[in-house]
Amino acid sequence: MSEIKSVRFTLPLPPSINSQYTQAGNRRVLSKEHVSFKKQVRHKIHLLRVDGVITDEFIAALNNGYIGLFLDFYFESPLRRDLDGGLKITQDSLLDALSVNDNRVVDIHLVKRMDPSTPRVEVELEAIPSWQFDDEYVYLGDDSGA
Repeated sequence: MSEIKSVRFTLPLPPSINSQYTQAGNRRVLSKEHVSFKKQVRHKIHLLRVDGVITDEFIAALNNGYIGLFLDFYFESPLRRDLDGGLKITQDSLLDALSVNDNRVVDIHLVKRMDPSTPRVEVELEAIPSWQFDDEYVYLGDDSGA
């Protein structure tokens, strides 16, 4: 197995699941908080690219292999929010900013922590060159995603 490459960085805490969408007439649309979070993630990824923390090589490794995503959510209080409520928006915003399809994610770890003064998400993103799926099952389908 090849070397696993990873990067670590901090993102703002995403909006709660109840604050991610709003109604516009009969349609459900992204809330201002959701749009703002995605914009903040895109900006953070841009800065990490400029600083050389996230390289073209790393993004190619994410696109050509598999992804491990480790998220430590630091909330203001221990019981006000569910741990998994921020997973999807964080994963989607992060991988969209990197132009990587989130179907490459094979390993997710979530941890709930508390920091009332500095709510945030500590992210570790791993590029995994190869991944062993269950030996018991052999996938015979089309891998094009269609």
